[in-house]
Amino acid sequence: MKDLLSSKSKIAGMILAVLILMVLPPFYSSYWVTLLTQMLIFAVLAMSLDILLGYTGLSSFGHAGFFGVAGYVVAILSTRYQTGFLICFISGVFLPVFISMIFGFLVAHAAGVYFLIITLALGMVLWGLAFRWVSMTGGDNGIAGILRPDIGIPVLLKDPLTFYYFILLFFLISLILMTVLVRSPFGHSLKGIRESESRMRVLGYHSWLHKYLGYVAAAAFAGAAGVFWAYFNGFISPFDMDLNASIEIVLMVILGGPGTLIGPALGAGIIIFLKNFISAYTQRWLLILGTIYILTILYAPQGLMNLLQSRLKRRRKDACEKTWMDEDGRFENRTG
Repeated sequence: MKDLLSSKSKIAGMILAVLILMVLPPFYSSYWVTLLTQMLIFAVLAMSLDILLGYTGLSSFGHAGFFGVAGYVVAILSTRYQTGFLICFISGVFLPVFISMIFGFLVAHAAGVYFLIITLALGMVLWGLAFRWVSMTGGDNGIAGILRPDIGIPVLLKDPLTFYYFILLFFLISLILMTVLVRSPFGHSLKGIRESESRMRVLGYHSWLHKYLGYVAAAAFAGAAGVFWAYFNGFISPFDMDLNASIEIVLMVILGGPGTLIGPALGAGIIIFLKNFISAYTQRWLLILGTIYILTILYAPQGLMNLLQSRLKRRRKDACEKTWMDEDGRFENRTG
């Protein structure tokens, strides 16, 4: 009964949040609409890492590589070959998936710090290619002039508000797909690997295969986010896929709450807001980033969403106990 009420409250909260995201933006200035659009794109990126970090227990310092690769695919195809949106999207998702399928054979057999080192190396390789392959990627200057996509319907995505709703739709579809994934038998097996990989092997599960598929799925969603980031930003550079970018994504997941999907989305919104707000006053954003990370580890090690859920459960339990007090004001042991 408690789980049912908890699920209903979560659904009600989600519906309320979606309604707010749909209704309020027309009353905001273009600056806030643009900022919300950026938050939604990075929310999908953070949720994609949550598949690895939150549900499988694998930390990756190369996740921004998939994000950047997809952005470069869109930039090259759209600016040099005037390729349409559909082909750009498919290609932008395919290449990160292809790369993850190749390197996945290495990372799937690793765990802990070894997984972290391998993904860090992959991220540095992808960043190095973007930085050094000047004839293809533009090197340090990146690629500019990426126009908003033409999706084949009479809707002008050049307008910030229209593009915002387009990205909101992308966010909701991604959230639904990832929710279905983590709640499926496959998703439950990822949680089992997170808790005890050796036990899952004893039970007959091919843990490396589950980690491999989870890694590929995370890369696919990161690539999709990278596609829309390129269209949104109109520019892509090696800085979109460097180590700092990967660390920011990890912080989004840790701050919001690993293993919740919504938590990393919330963490992405907070980080993007603070980054835009603080960078207007100081260039020492990395110092602020490190401070946020330390404070999160000290005071909310499970993330904001998990902290909120635990407090709500505690209040629910206290309220339930109070309803079972006897007439003398003493608690009866009837909560079990």
